[in-house]
Amino acid sequence: MTAARSDEGSFSAEERRAMKERAAELKAQARQGKAAEKAKADADAQAAKIAAMDAGDRAMAERLHAIVAEAAPELQPKLYYGQPGWARDGKVVVFFRSGVGDKERYSTLGFSSAAALDDTSGLWETAYALTRIDETSAERIASLVRKAAG
Repeated sequence: MTAARSDEGSFSAEERRAMKERAAELKAQARQGKAAEKAKADADAQAAKIAAMDAGDRAMAERLHAIVAEAAPELQPKLYYGQPGWARDGKVVVFFRSGVGDKERYSTLGFSSAAALDDTSGLWETAYALTRIDETSAERIASLVRKAAG
């Protein structure tokens, strides 16, 4: 820097401003790095959970993951009560519950209160029973995920 130092030999106002800006840049970079590490850890944890599921639930969870990734790529994988979920700003919007894991006859596709599904009627669906995902249900799920993601 070419700015002159003050009489006491301390940094000029311009130098102090530049140092503060650089410190802020370094902090922001560190936060971004930690956020990226956490996002990767969340995605890895979700992938491991899906891989450990019964074959039928695993197939549905993998298909659901692909649908969510395509319909709302801004949603990030995250475990939700130990089950696969997809979050916006750290809050789960969409989730899958294993029917086998819950000892139920069907699995569940659900939407949390963070989902943008509100209907003016005051009544809207927040969970769906899943026994399979075919082309028709995949299209409906994609539409719901897009709407839920806002």
